[in-house]
Amino acid sequence: MAPATAGTRTRQARATVCRAESSRRNLLQAAGVAALTLAAPQSAHAAKLKGFNVVKDTGDKYLFAYPFGWQEVQVDGADVVYKDIIEPLESISVTLAPTDKKDIKEYGSPNEVAGTLVEKVLTSPSQKSTLIKSEEVVKDGKSYYQFEFTTKASNYQRHGLAIVTVAEGKLYTLTTGANERRWNKMKDKIKTVVDSFQLIYGAGLY
Repeated sequence: MAPATAGTRTRQARATVCRAESSRRNLLQAAGVAALTLAAPQSAHAAKLKGFNVVKDTGDKYLFAYPFGWQEVQVDGADVVYKDIIEPLESISVTLAPTDKKDIKEYGSPNEVAGTLVEKVLTSPSQKSTLIKSEEVVKDGKSYYQFEFTTKASNYQRHGLAIVTVAEGKLYTLTTGANERRWNKMKDKIKTVVDSFQLIYGAGLY
């Protein structure tokens, strides 16, 4: 086979960049509805968590746990939202968006996906966002991306966790967090919320 010319290498490099940009645009389009809201436990375990209630949505096929005392509120664009009535920055939202992807890994690495969501979807243009860490977790053979981030507005800073996955033509995003000043007190509960999120199908898990 003849060696690649400089022109061929340039076209190949441009094609790689175009594919990466296309994946990023697809992720933003699929997750855009989330902008309207600001080893893990199994389902049986989640149902037994002390100090938590469990939401099990058999229609959209997911479950998660939320702390006692948090109340459900209606937010346009979200599938479900729960929040603390005294500390409104302590909240959970789940959003669903259509996607043609079969697996979350088709969007890119955990860091790429988390960076795009934190910068473009989960924070507003007026806020400064910082991605702290991201990772892939596997629950019953299904890949999820989980990440930690902060958002800073003019009058507060929020510390958040999120988890995303893809199944059945849907991009699932759960986002939760607390005011930075209460993070040390709330972080274990917030982590429990994210760890509890899981897809469910039929009588068992996904």
